[in-house]
Amino acid sequence: MTKKYKAPIVGKAFSILRLLSRSERGETLSELSKQLFISKSTALGIVSALEEEGAVARDEHTRRYTLGLTLFELGHAAEARIDLNDVARPFMEELMHKTRESVFLGTRSGDHVTILEIVESTKDLKITAPVGTRIPLLAGATGKVFLASIPQESARKLILPEALRRFTENTITDPALFLEAVEKTRRDGYALDYEEYIPGVRAVAAPIRNGGRKLSAIWVVGFTPSMDADNLRRIARETRKTAEAIGRRLQEQGR
Repeated sequence: MTKKYKAPIVGKAFSILRLLSRSERGETLSELSKQLFISKSTALGIVSALEEEGAVARDEHTRRYTLGLTLFELGHAAEARIDLNDVARPFMEELMHKTRESVFLGTRSGDHVTILEIVESTKDLKITAPVGTRIPLLAGATGKVFLASIPQESARKLILPEALRRFTENTITDPALFLEAVEKTRRDGYALDYEEYIPGVRAVAAPIRNGGRKLSAIWVVGFTPSMDADNLRRIARETRKTAEAIGRRLQEQGR
């Protein structure tokens, strides 16, 4: 059995946050110390670190601590993610049945794309990955979609020779060629991956536009024999249509 790593200071920090979440007027340092049975020096160190991150706020006049805006932002982001999954899932299932390939949903997280949801193909041999898996931004179709959503000059600054890792023989490692692929994505409304990230695997990705909110994307992934040139074009059309439908539904629901 794997031994779990424990960080007592993290537990104390969450105890403070939970206490503040139940407090209508906030708590002073002394009140936090007494209610949580920790020393004032420990409490001060924790709330100071939390305050620096925006997780708590301190009123200079009353000296009381309350929850900060960072927690509200994180909570909103988590809620938005759940809403996105709920709205997108039926569309993803329909797309999977149309293409017979695995369908993924994800969003950009810095220099990676994080998988938020997946509808696996019903085939015995299929592509899959756990929710939460992170894909390098400059890899395959997904990265092209997210880079196509920002100004060309901003994309150019991210597409650097040292950032373009070679994953397969088909990986685009020339910045100029990668930027061309990004611009083609911008024009077409979808991106293609011809075994650029995983050997023997092709993918199609399309952006989900949600009225100016954080961009997400869906992508269809399958083995090359079942995603030949003709089938790839059909899957690209279906993927783009599905992404647009999800975006419309999100905007209709105000999410």
